[in-house]
Amino acid sequence: MRMETFKKINRPSKDEQKLAIESYDALTSAIEQLKSEYLEIEIEETQERIKIPLSALVFLGEILKAMSQGKPFSLVPIATEVTTQKAAEILGCSRPHLVKLLEEGEIEYTKIGKHRRVRYEDVMGYRKNLKKNQKQNIIDIMKSDEELGLYDS
Repeated sequence: MRMETFKKINRPSKDEQKLAIESYDALTSAIEQLKSEYLEIEIEETQERIKIPLSALVFLGEILKAMSQGKPFSLVPIATEVTTQKAAEILGCSRPHLVKLLEEGEIEYTKIGKHRRVRYEDVMGYRKNLKKNQKQNIIDIMKSDEELGLYDS
């Protein structure tokens, strides 16, 4: 698997989802029995042994859990800058809409030559606030409907 795989959002196939379910259960069970912070794993097919930190194995478990649930996932190192296209994918909007948000000051960005770069954590912060506002709007609409007698609770 090449690094480009982790630069886009991936939705697991049904076969990957099934395998992830089985692997996740086995991995979490194995992790519970570990006592060391650094471990050695073996790739059965090549008999190659690799030393990795426990935290990386735990993170692999989180990826398998997301895959087993059929959730799309993306691996982006924190404290990195992303392109406007990647930021738009994260927010689920078009790139022109994202550029509009940047130019309106909704999300901070920097310019490198003619290219805009957005900090990943700023995109995620905007997304979190967006979801929070959406949830509040739904609650407000439901309250309004109840007051008008349009909604029976």
